[in-house]
Amino acid sequence: MKKLYRPGMTQAGLSPTHEVVAIDEFGDQRDMSIAGESPLTLKVDDQEVVTLMTLGTHPEELVLGYLRNQRLVEKIEDIESVTVNWEREQANIATYRREGIVDREEKMANRTVTTGCGQGTIFSCTLGALYEVQLPEVVLKQSMIYGLLKTLGGYNDLYKKAGAVHGCALCAGEEVLMFVEDVGRHNAADAIAGRMWLDGIEGGDKVFYTTGRLTSEIVMKTALMGIPVLLSRSGITHMGLELAEEVGVIMIARAKGRHFLIYNGSDRVELDAMPPPKETTYNRRPRPGA
Repeated sequence: MKKLYRPGMTQAGLSPTHEVVAIDEFGDQRDMSIAGESPLTLKVDDQEVVTLMTLGTHPEELVLGYLRNQRLVEKIEDIESVTVNWEREQANIATYRREGIVDREEKMANRTVTTGCGQGTIFSCTLGALYEVQLPEVVLKQSMIYGLLKTLGGYNDLYKKAGAVHGCALCAGEEVLMFVEDVGRHNAADAIAGRMWLDGIEGGDKVFYTTGRLTSEIVMKTALMGIPVLLSRSGITHMGLELAEEVGVIMIARAKGRHFLIYNGSDRVELDAMPPPKETTYNRRPRPGA
């Protein structure tokens, strides 16, 4: 088995919460936990790339995932080290070439500020790489979706404690392989992408879950990770749906308990565990082909 390359990395994860005192509606003091938020400026060979607002629990993976998902660095073997220094609020990425990002001006010529929490950024080179992605054709079972949602119910510890964060998970069947929480869902997604890059994990047989809405940015990150299925307990945007249709991502949203809505890829979901009929407040139409 080929040994995986791993650049030198600090282990500079921060505590995700801070303890504070708040006053409730009765005028009483309450000890509370709140989520952290810190700026982290990415520099590649001393060339500044972007500043991310992050919880800071997985900064090295976040940095790697951001560079990978934006296609600013093509191979992890090109990276010598990732050094996070919270006193300077910097993450310094050293490459073996010491030339910074290859074709930097071309790759970063156009950038789009997205609707990601804290404002994400997409570079033009990312969009070019997206349409080179070939996602595998997979079939999901309704029973598996229910099983996975049940498993996911045991996560989101930080959200339950402090709120103000989003969670993302990489899943295989009903198993959660990794779960990351951060102040923005795009940060959590990038941290997972970084771990996948480090550990050589392929996305073709995986499901990507997020607690946040399914925007074009999240669809893009999911496709660039090679993951064909996107699952959320929240809603979607029209641009997110259009992009999912273009690249072939199965999009399932409003997934909670035994309820979900398939917005794209319904022909690849086998309804093998339909719950008893129940009156709902949304318009119910026959399933296509039913």
